[in-house]
Amino acid sequence: MSATVLRLEDVWKSFGEHDVLRGIHLSVAPGEVVALIGASGSGKSTLLRTVNLLEPIDDGRIWLGDTDISDPRIGADAVRSRIGVVFQQYNLFPHLSVQRNITLALRHVHRLGKKEADAAATALLDRVGLADKADAHPDRLSGGQQQRVAIARAVATSPELLLLDEVTSALDPELVGEVLDLVRDLADDGMTIVMATHEMAFARDVADRVVFLDAGRILEEGPPAEVFGAPREERTRAFLARFMT
Repeated sequence: MSATVLRLEDVWKSFGEHDVLRGIHLSVAPGEVVALIGASGSGKSTLLRTVNLLEPIDDGRIWLGDTDISDPRIGADAVRSRIGVVFQQYNLFPHLSVQRNITLALRHVHRLGKKEADAAATALLDRVGLADKADAHPDRLSGGQQQRVAIARAVATSPELLLLDEVTSALDPELVGEVLDLVRDLADDGMTIVMATHEMAFARDVADRVVFLDAGRILEEGPPAEVFGAPREERTRAFLARFMT
């Protein structure tokens, strides 16, 4: 078994003449929660998209466990079946009920029978406090409820890695807490999580490691107490000053 769930080795990604990721080295251990912080445009979302093979990299390698997923011969669907991902927007299927949104991948990707998939979805909805919404369609839910369904769908397949891309940024402030509480529960259960976030207090309290990206590079990383309490780099201090005062 690999000692790391995720490993990026000297990863580069450009859009045209603009280098978005510039030599990223990052390893994530089993059960670790890594928070990616940095200004908009620093490369956080692009990093997550390369891991889920939504963006091809220009150079370097990305490993999921012992699999080199940056190998162009790799099957993207097989990789994505091992990763759960939740984006800023909920990306639920509007024509399907909440229950069917969750069971879709269980049945068609992981080949569970209807009874088993429905039982798994029911248990997950109960866990996220939405058992009474199983037959509702997404447009009948609040933003916070939709995001909790999206997270439930992402973890339904017991992924090796959960990627969270600014999952609270589209929510009204009063709905942010209910989503972060769910992420906190998943972290407490030992799920391996890499999350891009602007929620500094949450990153400080929940993450095992904080990674500060600046202009496509990892400028600083370490335990939350170090990065937030005594950042080494001036750019890190300037960034955190906007949030921590």
